[in-house]
Amino acid sequence: MQSRTDHGRALQALRELRSVRALRDRGRGALLGLAVGDALGAPAENMKPSEIRRRWGRIEGFVSADPAGTDDTEYAIFSGLLLARHGSALTVAHVENAWHLWIADLDEGPFRGAGFSERGTLENLRRGLAAPISAQHRHAWSDGLAMRAAPFGVFAAGRPAEAARLVAIDGCVSHEGEGIYGGQAVAAGVAAAMTGAAPCAITAAALSVIPSDSWTARSLRRAVAAAPQGERAVRSAVVIGGYPWTDLAPEAVGLAFGAFAASRGDFTASVLTAVNMGRDADTTAAVAGALAGALCGAGAIPPAWSSAIAPARGSCLPSMRGHHVLDVADLLTPDDDPQAAS
Repeated sequence: MQSRTDHGRALQALRELRSVRALRDRGRGALLGLAVGDALGAPAENMKPSEIRRRWGRIEGFVSADPAGTDDTEYAIFSGLLLARHGSALTVAHVENAWHLWIADLDEGPFRGAGFSERGTLENLRRGLAAPISAQHRHAWSDGLAMRAAPFGVFAAGRPAEAARLVAIDGCVSHEGEGIYGGQAVAAGVAAAMTGAAPCAITAAALSVIPSDSWTARSLRRAVAAAPQGERAVRSAVVIGGYPWTDLAPEAVGLAFGAFAASRGDFTASVLTAVNMGRDADTTAAVAGALAGALCGAGAIPPAWSSAIAPARGSCLPSMRGHHVLDVADLLTPDDDPQAAS
């Protein structure tokens, strides 16, 4: 009887170990996918599809000789490290202190490579304003939270509501309203993808954590409904024609989920669809890459792309220099302990 009990325990431990390893692979896929999408999309940022076609034809890989992540990757590392430190006990005070310690209070010259929402937030923090007042600037609706939301889904794998709760705590320092909703949709979607949910269930998880009548929810629904008709239909369904800014959270999140849905979760197709739609291409491709990477795992990312992702250069956030997204992913997922199977 004792030997059967020991055998049963060993089998259960082995199953748990395999589950942990699968979760870690998905977490690595999510953050590596984010960084790959960011680097692939950066050259096409703020461009129209017609401009992309004239310059490169269809983008099918890196078009830069020196591909690298932008502020999207470095802010995702920033939020991931903060989350790894505090976990579910994360508070607004933790986030605000981190913004001061790692960004706002550093005397490192001009703030490079950041979006409007981050610049507005830093100006407010440096003036002595605290959250949520620090988020009261003209670009609180930007996709700056959505671009750094994936780590929350990795941490709260299978718990979309918890991912949404945590990312809102992070976001209240820099965003309001639709800016928060965009981050919540991405975090919840990644949390669902981490369990291998079907693309339609991933979209449902994203919609479940934001107001159904919000701009973000409407944009997301329109994009996914248009997805079977391809990327041109997705873009037409959500892009605000003639609007000068491309970093609208409802638009960027819609484009990213639309690319993911149109590609049925395939990593390569999801990212390239987002890139070739232009607009805020680094962010839309980063979000699509995080969703598909979480669903498919790190092994689904073409080696030529994944091998190009190096530790962050600190081009936007000098304090993040030297951190690699894979190390951050490992901090956010359970330890892979081989002794568990013995």
